Amino acid sequence: MTFPPQPCEPCDPPGCAVLALPSDIDFCNASGLLPLILTAVEQRSDGLRLLVLDLSATRFMDSQGVRLLTAVRRGLPGHASLRVVAAPKSVASRVLELSGLRRDVPVHDNLAEALRAESGTAGSGLREGG
Repeated sequence: MTFPPQPCEPCDPPGCAVLALPSDIDFCNASGLLPLILTAVEQRSDGLRLLVLDLSATRFMDSQGVRLLTAVRRGLPGHASLRVVAAPKSVASRVLELSGLRRDVPVHDNLAEALRAESGTAGSGLREGG
């Protein structure tokens, strides 16, 4: 069964889209999630600067989840960046670490941290300047 990514409440700052991903991301649903995410990106393409994929509720993720995030990153318009939220010590966080994707995509412990990074230093996005 495929669970589409759920848009969260509109976030501040403008130009940001947050999508909550399902509890399982694997070979059963990853290929179906990609067009849903890219459609959400296209709908916001006018001023989208940041896409945050929220894996807070994701309890299982295999290599297909890594492939999904890589495909999303490649499918973003040039002016938009990708951030991921994954709880520390979660399966999703561990998979991102083992795969090396954390080197390419900023991963934050929670949504508030990811959004603060957007309003802080836009360069690395890993932590707020100061």
